[in-house]
Amino acid sequence: MDSPLGLESGIVRLVDYDPRWPALFQAEAARLDSVVAPLSITLQHIGSTAIPGLCAKPVLDILAGYDDPARLEDSIAALAAAGYVHRGERGIPGREFFRRGTPRAYHIHLARRGGAFWQDHLRFRDALRADATLRDGYARVKRELAAQFPTDREAYIEGKTPFVLDVLRRPVL
Repeated sequence: MDSPLGLESGIVRLVDYDPRWPALFQAEAARLDSVVAPLSITLQHIGSTAIPGLCAKPVLDILAGYDDPARLEDSIAALAAAGYVHRGERGIPGREFFRRGTPRAYHIHLARRGGAFWQDHLRFRDALRADATLRDGYARVKRELAAQFPTDREAYIEGKTPFVLDVLRRPVL
């Protein structure tokens, strides 16, 4: 079976939702369990692959939440030992970024559980899961930006920011 994941470096490519993505998250979370459980790290499936019916770049995003800042270096070392390449904060203070796969297939965003990065990503995911109109609006934005910036990931990400911020400003129901 061909993997439904994998994105070449420097490319913005969207694919239709693949119903295998949740199972791939579960399998990766199970693979990581022995690594993260002793560190009390919680794993959540985030990003577009976590939203049924939404197009996505074929990279599975995992939010890894930790409580104890004194164990951050241990957490980074454990994820690196599990095959993830640590890339640092990558311009987002309080978030450590990792990737795995050639081409990249998995991203881990290591952040303080309950912190702003943690809460915003879960709120955004949950809002799109709960509202098909919102999800479809986000898909339109993503498709337009991918067509406009097929080789500029930064411009693609920056272009999505107003939509994401608008969703995050809405009252939590």
